[in-house]
Amino acid sequence: MFGNFLIDGQIWNVICIAYEYHSPYFRLIYIYHFDKDFITMSNQFIDLITKRRTIYAIGKNVSQTPEYLTDLIQHAIKQSPSSFNSQSSRAVILFNGESEKFWALVADKLKSYAKDEESAAKTTAKMASFAAGVGTVLFFEDLDIVKKLQAQFPSYAENFPIWAEHSTAIAQFATWTALHTEGLGASLQHYNPIVDEQVHAEWDIPAHWKLRAQLVFGSVEGEAKDKGYIDDAERFKVFQ
Repeated sequence: MFGNFLIDGQIWNVICIAYEYHSPYFRLIYIYHFDKDFITMSNQFIDLITKRRTIYAIGKNVSQTPEYLTDLIQHAIKQSPSSFNSQSSRAVILFNGESEKFWALVADKLKSYAKDEESAAKTTAKMASFAAGVGTVLFFEDLDIVKKLQAQFPSYAENFPIWAEHSTAIAQFATWTALHTEGLGASLQHYNPIVDEQVHAEWDIPAHWKLRAQLVFGSVEGEAKDKGYIDDAERFKVFQ
């Protein structure tokens, strides 16, 4: 039996009804049904990461205080897993003028890479769009931790730098998603190593902290671009 049925005041798209027959009536036992929400995975975490997108148009129209956002970011990084529980991820959190200073450093450094005035103008405008945000998280990995683990577990030595990259990626993703839950937009940038020297000098960063990425964030001032997905058959193999 299938079709649209009115059940408890709601229209259900039913594909099968199982029932017991008691003449002259029948007693409904259970219903198999499907609709869009039923056949699509419904999970709070999946919903969050599906809605988390790269947002380039950001601003400073943010209600949360720097103190609140600092606590949020720190918790996201602290709760991110790492191989051997190394906790090798490090972060420098820049707000307002300090964030603008970082993007000014990047813009100045990139001038030497511009092929012509048009390219230089595009680069300057792009850096200004990042500076328009309320903050930037600079993600580092502590190389001293990596070296310590290499010495402690020599059989895995060549893998620890790779696993450190896994750790920082997880921390970046967790932070990005946490900011999304607050209604903020963000994009992940990679202007290392061209500004590493300036960053270490400006904010007194330990030499053994290696810059890996920059997450710039702020109020959402524009929609995310459309996102395409490759076919599942090219990406996954499942054996049962």
